[in-house]
Amino acid sequence: MTQERVHSHDVTQAAYQVLRERGVTINDIAEIVLEMQGPYNEKLKFEECVESVEKVLLKREMQHAILVGVELDRLAEQKKLSEPLQTLVETDEGLFGVDETIALGASLGYGSIAVTTFGHLDKNKIGIIEKLDTKRGGGIHTFLDDMVAAIAANASSRLAHRLRDIEENLPKSERRIIEDE
Repeated sequence: MTQERVHSHDVTQAAYQVLRERGVTINDIAEIVLEMQGPYNEKLKFEECVESVEKVLLKREMQHAILVGVELDRLAEQKKLSEPLQTLVETDEGLFGVDETIALGASLGYGSIAVTTFGHLDKNKIGIIEKLDTKRGGGIHTFLDDMVAAIAANASSRLAHRLRDIEENLPKSERRIIEDE
């Protein structure tokens, strides 16, 4: 008996839905992207940051990381993880690191800019990442804060690569933009 594949559209919708359910909006992430890339591009518009976040959220690797991470956060809230994993996730144990590892893995496809930006966001907890990390409003967001950092880092990297291609006046067919278009 063969299993039917899950349609990509369904996975995309599920990733968007879990972000919404956990209180994260595209605009929240785009604000971080604007803060990260604004100093390098004074003409950068918020709408471009939103578009970049949306493009990143079309990547299967990112969608899968979001779904896995949020599911683990939810299971920890329901106390359905076995010990000692339950306590590690519930307390966001500093040496746990699996949350960062999954998020970092989701950033690797966007190059060194995404990786270094992810590290910066993980350390400095900018925007909604701080809210999720400090558990204001309840809930466990051990994985989600890192997923949001990865999305913002990827969207920032995408914009940085796009800016360079535009600065070099490359025709669209020759641009080396890291994205699925």
